[in-house]
Parts: sequence; C-alpha cells; structure tokens
Amino acid sequence: MTHRHAFRRGRGARGIPPRRINRFLEPALLLLLHHHAAHGYALIEGLNKLGLEAYPADVSTVYRVLYDLEAAGMVTSTHETEQTAGPPRRVYQLTEEGQAYLASWVQELEQTDRMLHRFLEAYQEHVEGDAAHTHNATQNVIDQEGAQ
Repeated sequence: MTHRHAFRRGRGARGIPPRRINRFLEPALLLLLHHHAAHGYALIEGLNKLGLEAYPADVSTVYRVLYDLEAAGMVTSTHETEQTAGPPRRVYQLTEEGQAYLASWVQELEQTDRMLHRFLEAYQEHVEGDAAHTHNATQNVIDQEGAQ
C-alpha cells in the first residue's frame, strides 16, 4: 500500500504535512477580534503573536476568511474614519453570532486536544514499552554470555 501523502513536495520533515487544523484561521481571527476591533494587518500581526507565524496563510487568505466571516454574520466591518497615509482601512468587529461561533470552536478544539493527548500518551507508553523490552532482551543476552 502506498501512502499518497507521504512524499509530496512542500511538506514538513520527511514528507509529513505541517501541523494544521482545517479552517483554524477562523477561530484565531475571532479570538483576536474578541479582544478588540482591528484592521486586517493588525490581525495578521496578532496571528503571529498567537504562534501562527509558521501557519500557511498569506495576506489574501486572511482577507478571504474575514470576508467569509462577514458574509456569515460573524463579524462586521466599517471603514476607518481617521485618515491614514493610504486608503481608508476596513476595521473588523466581532458580532454576537461570532462570539457564539468562537465558543463552539473552543469546544471542538478542547475535544481535539483531549484526543491528541490520548494519542500521544498511548504512543509514549508504546515507545517506552518497546525501549524496556529492548533493554530487557539485551540484558538477557549479556547475562547469558556472562554465565557461559
């Protein structure tokens, strides 16, 4: 059986996909907007502060997600009234629907966190069990050679 994803280019070490939760930009942006209203570039900086600097999202992706969240009623936007050097910036704000959606994301992420912890604990137990088995087998060989 071939692993069709194992050797694609653009993947992490040894062909493993980068850590990624599908559509994770949504809750990350909603969390940032939960703190305060912000424009797109401030949100992008906020994503980096959340530890998502390596998360594969470019500026256009962030704006596309913001547009989709606004179309779904999760956020609203207004043009900044204060003049800036460039064109007026769009400032995004979380709605009540967005707060509820963020809360549902948090519940799902907590369940995912529990599942991942169980997986990692099972893996560690397995690896430690293999290491103990290898050590015991090696010790048995040494003991047998010493008895001869």
